[in-house]
Amino acid sequence: MDLRKLKTLIDLVSESNVSELEITEAEGKVRIVKSGATVVHQYAGAPAPAGAPPAAAPVAAVAELPAPVPAQPAGHVVKSPMVGTFYRASSPGAKSFVEVGSVVKEGETICIIEAMKILNEIEADKSGTIGRILGENGQAVEYGQPLFVIE
Repeated sequence: MDLRKLKTLIDLVSESNVSELEITEAEGKVRIVKSGATVVHQYAGAPAPAGAPPAAAPVAAVAELPAPVPAQPAGHVVKSPMVGTFYRASSPGAKSFVEVGSVVKEGETICIIEAMKILNEIEADKSGTIGRILGENGQAVEYGQPLFVIE
């Protein structure tokens, strides 16, 4: 997130009735909390580029936080190749493509992700046994989000 955008967010919180604002983007997470007449914000993510001027905001205190490291499940993780809606079956009443314990072969369809009204079949990129199903049926998924663990 660039400095201008961060400054704009700080000003927005300072001048509004909003007491807390949290925004998550690919580069990191920003949390701005208004406390009395002071605005405090925390930023976790990529550091500012070298040579960038420091933020000059008299009512703001900046604290750099380490980016959270998500726990990586054991086994091969099949990740979502796109943003969309995750479905475990081809239709609402149909049997799921795979269950925990199902043996899959590389190239076998394991789920569907609907993106822009197009149903995209997602295939196993490794042979093995489904150890965990991390996606929730009918829920939105992000690019790179873990969906299955193949052991």
